[in-house]
Amino acid sequence: MSDVLLDWVDDGVEPDRATRKSAVKASLDELARRAPGRSVEVRVPPFGAVQCVEGPRHTRGTPPNVVEADPRTWIALAIGRLTWDDAVAAGRVSASGSRAGEIAAFLPLRTP
Repeated sequence: MSDVLLDWVDDGVEPDRATRKSAVKASLDELARRAPGRSVEVRVPPFGAVQCVEGPRHTRGTPPNVVEADPRTWIALAIGRLTWDDAVAAGRVSASGSRAGEIAAFLPLRTP
């Protein structure tokens, strides 16, 4: 992970939009690779969303299992600077549905 992203997560120094977008998309792709499936949708607006985690497939309408986070929070989770439990408790992550929390098992995507 680049120093620019660590500075963003640790100190709030926001990188340019292209860097933020690239980091979010790459991390979502990695999550989908590690947790293949379509039972949980992970959204990081405005940069991306993926479906992941094995189980019942969602096909239409609002998915029953949704995780949503802002880009800075998502990157903090992905690199291990923030734990799932802390993010949920602080209201930094919205997790709805009985299976949404299953993505915690795949985080961090990179060790700090």
